[in-house]
Amino acid sequence: MQKRIVGSCGIVCSDCRSFIATQRDDTELKKEVAKSWSTEEEKLTPEDISCQGCFATGESLMKFAETCAVRRCGYGRNVQNCAHCDEFPCVTLTGLWKSMGTTEERATLEEIRKGLPA
Repeated sequence: MQKRIVGSCGIVCSDCRSFIATQRDDTELKKEVAKSWSTEEEKLTPEDISCQGCFATGESLMKFAETCAVRRCGYGRNVQNCAHCDEFPCVTLTGLWKSMGTTEERATLEEIRKGLPA
């Protein structure tokens, strides 16, 4: 069983199709993810679907991760993810969650925070 990996914003990387496709080097899954994640403004290719998680660098980093303010902040603060940050939840993080339109990531990080020493 693979270890659960949680990104800076609360995405469970180890459950993410991009992360899984990268781990398996699965070209077909990369094609599927690229197609399903593409928008009119941002067309993704299978080559863009390469992710080892938030703290990866270079070729093993998802295309839009380089510009992610939450990732950059977490990396700069050297925290495992935002649940470990003293400023949780910050404006940058809540703004990202709002743009993503989901609540799972927040719940994941709040669950992690509950287990941290006070």
